[in-house]
Amino acid sequence: MALSALVNRLKSEGKNVLNFNAGEPDYNTPEFIKIAAMKAINENFTRYTANEGHPSLIKAILKKFKTENDLHFSEENILVSSGAKHSLYNILNAICNPGDEVIFQTPYWVSYPEMVKLVQAKPVIIEAGTSQSFKITPEQLKNSITKNTKAFIFNTPSNPTGAVYSKAEILALAEVLKEEDIYVISDEIYEKITFDGEKHFAIGSIDFMKDKTITVNGVSKSYAMTGWRIGYAGGPKEVIRLARNLQSHSTSNACSISQAAAISALTEHAEEIQEMVAGFHERRNIIVQELNEIQGIVCPLPKGAFYVFFDVHSYYGTHVNGYQIKDSASFCHYLLDEVSVGLVPGSAFGNDNCVRMSYACSVNDLQEGFKRIQQGLKKLEK
Repeated sequence: MALSALVNRLKSEGKNVLNFNAGEPDYNTPEFIKIAAMKAINENFTRYTANEGHPSLIKAILKKFKTENDLHFSEENILVSSGAKHSLYNILNAICNPGDEVIFQTPYWVSYPEMVKLVQAKPVIIEAGTSQSFKITPEQLKNSITKNTKAFIFNTPSNPTGAVYSKAEILALAEVLKEEDIYVISDEIYEKITFDGEKHFAIGSIDFMKDKTITVNGVSKSYAMTGWRIGYAGGPKEVIRLARNLQSHSTSNACSISQAAAISALTEHAEEIQEMVAGFHERRNIIVQELNEIQGIVCPLPKGAFYVFFDVHSYYGTHVNGYQIKDSASFCHYLLDEVSVGLVPGSAFGNDNCVRMSYACSVNDLQEGFKRIQQGLKKLEK
């Protein structure tokens, strides 16, 4: 947040900052979705909907889950919220009591540990670095479970790493959970953004997992609709009932106009989505090749999302003009100050050896960014 504020300040001062912090697609929301929203406004679809979501949107979500993820729910199993982040927070509030433990891996999305602490539960974090391609093993998961474990948060494709768990890897993790009385909260917000033939597989579609998995998704990433704030969750009716109760006394229903737009997103064919994914794929190939050609940087190949998470710890201990590089934050501050490139420190995601770079930007910006990063790193001395 501090670096983002600094980037904005530098831009306001007229500096040409290349900001690779973005956690959202740089593509515009497809026209057919915007038209659906404008139609809803013109037809005065501007009043409260049911707290859990408009029936037409819930119907669209049920069909999407069934046809795309092999997840079979009824209306009582669905809750529409103001973004997938809101969905995750509602679910954690519904299932966690003070002292419960919630397992997730590092690198993690920045809000997982904070949400867990906000519901007075305890984060239990499994390490997964570059040597493991940022994926945990079944053994690691098994060793993290205690009598206090309430839930396991599972994210594939991953923010910040872009790692995608294969079906075989997910089945192996599920075997660990088969006899455990533990909920799985599956964050699948990047499901449509995968590369190299990788296919998203929903852990909740496994027969013995369906009654203990809450699947969270939304329209933000796959449909370039981050500002519309529509997320949804599907899971056991007793969990969803509690989450609905919580939402009814906190935010009530999600925005009616955004719900109308989401109905269109989920029910109409969108060539724009395939074009967006193809664009991210092209950029991914460029960015990984360029970064790995920079001495001292190790960049694993991400299979999804639109981020690279690369290791820069070989530069720790270097300096220039009295400025010391000692961690991911100082590394990012240096590049921002020296060559006007904005990256996100890996410490925000639980891995201080790495930094995150988003490629939700133009190829020209990426190529200029590589030049600047190389220029800045060449100045550093041991």
